[in-house]
Formats: sequence, structure tokens, C-alpha cells
Amino acid sequence: MKKIVLSALAALTLGSVAANAGALKLYQDANGQVFTQAAEGRTLIKTPTSVFSHADKLKFDGQAFIGYKYTDYANSATQDTQDFEVRRGYFQLKAYLLDDPKSYYRITMDLTREKSTTANTNGSMIVRAKYAYLNLHDVVTATSLEIGLAHRPWHDYEEHNSWLYRSTSEILIENGNSAHISSSADFGVMAKTRTKYFDADYGVFNGEGYHSAQTSNGMSLEWRFTGHLLGTKGHPDKNTYLDASFFGQLNQKHSLNSVTNKYDDLDFYGFHTVYNMPAFLISGQYVTSTDTSTNSSATGAVSKGSGDGYSFNVEGRIGEEHQYKAFARADKWTPDVVSGAKKYAKNTYIGGIAWKQNRNVEWVANVTVNDNEHKAGTATPKSTAYMLTTQIDF
Repeated sequence: MKKIVLSALAALTLGSVAANAGALKLYQDANGQVFTQAAEGRTLIKTPTSVFSHADKLKFDGQAFIGYKYTDYANSATQDTQDFEVRRGYFQLKAYLLDDPKSYYRITMDLTREKSTTANTNGSMIVRAKYAYLNLHDVVTATSLEIGLAHRPWHDYEEHNSWLYRSTSEILIENGNSAHISSSADFGVMAKTRTKYFDADYGVFNGEGYHSAQTSNGMSLEWRFTGHLLGTKGHPDKNTYLDASFFGQLNQKHSLNSVTNKYDDLDFYGFHTVYNMPAFLISGQYVTSTDTSTNSSATGAVSKGSGDGYSFNVEGRIGEEHQYKAFARADKWTPDVVSGAKKYAKNTYIGGIAWKQNRNVEWVANVTVNDNEHKAGTATPKSTAYMLTTQIDF
């Protein structure tokens, strides 16, 4: 049976793509919004637009982080900034192509603001692909495959189980004021093993990430191994779980963190644990990163990604549906320096409150402090950012 879930936004974005909508009925309210269920104030659309697909089912959804940010710099020579922002603008399609209902093709498009120096865009919002992969469910027992522009093993896990405020900051290994050694998606193949007491994601990727060119012949071996010590997982507002993880990447001929025009073999390893109950969460991790290259950098230089650090975060929730929340996080990252140079640390502190209005809308207010130690030869600015954010999911 042909089945389609289609929003008005999808129709405007993708245009008229065919379909045999079958028995699907669409309803419209006085504001012109389209729904798939009848309710008071909604009228039946008698002649809906024809939509066609060769897939048995299409599913559309989206996510957006819309916010305002004011940054106060401690150094009077650095001008304060303020901006309205769209930090994320996902629009996602899943097409279910095979007999297995858990196998699908996924494409996720994302809005991003290009730098004003980029040719032809001049700071405009542009759309780029974040994910584009085929998911094959249970290729072998309890193990699926993602093939294409896919998830990397670590980021998605932490953002759904431990640090729940991607709308305000990336995780430790991605945050620009912390480690900044890995992005969340890349071209490659990833296997996903799921059992009651153990999860694992592991794969081979280009290594440069989804928004950087693959300019070398190197590849990246990446992994996450997670033990669910209580036999439960996920759903922070509902479940009690205790997880322990080991994750990392072995990046051969990696160019992103090179200090010259050559390549560094940047490797990193991380250890993470999280304890969650519906009213409370506490989490911590340690990451160490090394440059194993012997010939890629100038004499005495080190990779920009080498170093070590940690991150801790907590969250408390109250209300009948745990819709009122308070959270805090502390990062410390110490980059490697050349022999004889004084080490310095990059410190990030985040505190905030949130209100989950319903399953579609969450409001967040937070303060982020970058309290970096002085690096010789630079004027590293200390700053305090005040942020208001609306997270939208549909």
C-alpha cells in the first residue's frame, strides 16, 4: 500500500513529485496550514495535488535552531558583536525502498551562512548536503550499514544521550574553542551494531568531514563502543541509564589540522560516561589527541589538533513532563606546543535554562564564557556570550 507523509513545506521545497496518495485525505485550516487529520476548524481538501513516488513510503521532517547572540569581549580592542542567527536549518527526506521497513535512503539538507569572503555568496544563507546515505538494516544479526555521506560514530550518540543542547554549542571534539578535531558527518561506510547491553558504530571515512575537500590519499578509521551497564538506553526524559564509551579516530594523512601544506596523521582517543534518570543527568569525558606524523610539519611544529582535555556537563529537570530544565557544562582543552614553549588552556563554561513547550518547540537561554589562557605571541580574546535560542522540530 502506498503511503506518504507530506507537509506543505515539503511540497513547496520539492515541487510536484508524483504520487499515488491512495486513501490519504488532507485538511486545511483558516490560516492555510495543511494537516493529515480532521479536527475542528479544518476543512477537507477535495482535490489535493497529485504526488507520486516509486518508494512505498516517504517521510519528511525538519529541525531548526533560531537565535540571538550578544558577545562581550574582555579585550577593549575587540569590538563586541550581536547577531540574529539561524544556526541550523535541516530539511530531511527518508525514502523506504526495500521490503525491510527499517531500510531507507536518507538525504538531509542544511542551511549555513557562508563567510562574506566566499565568492558569489557574500555572506548569504546557502543550502548544502549534511547527510546522503543508504541505510541497510540487519545486514548481519543486529548490525546495519550506512553507505554514503553518513554519520560519524561519536557525535550523534553524545548529542542524543549526554549533551542535549547542540542548539547552543557543539560537543567537545567539534567545538571551535575546545578540541575542534572532528565534524559530525563524512563520506564513507559505517556499521551500526545494536544489542541490549552493547552498542557499536565503526567505519572507514575520507577523514576530512562533510564540509572539507578530500585532498589526500589517506583514510580515517573511526569507532564508538558503548556499554549499557543497566541494560537500558536513550530517552533522557523517560529512562534511567548508565553508559560507558570508548571512541576515537585514526586519521591517515589528515589535512584539516596540518600546520603546513602537507598532511598530519592525527589520531585521538576518548573515554566517556553518562548517568541519566528522568529528573537528572551527569556526564564526563576525557580526550587525548596526537600527531603521529614524522615528516609533515616544519621542524619543532605540532599539529593544531594535538592536545588533551575533558568535558563535564549536568542537567536537572522538573515539571510533570520534565519540561523545565537547567544545565551547565565545563570544557578544558590544552593544545600541544613546541618543545620548551609554555602550555596554555582553552576553557569554555556554559550555563543555561530551557523550557520544552511541547514536542515541537523548546526555548533556551544560556551564557557561554570562553576564558582562555594567554598564548605567547597572540592576544587571545576572553569573551562572554549571551544567547537566546528556539529549537524547532517537526
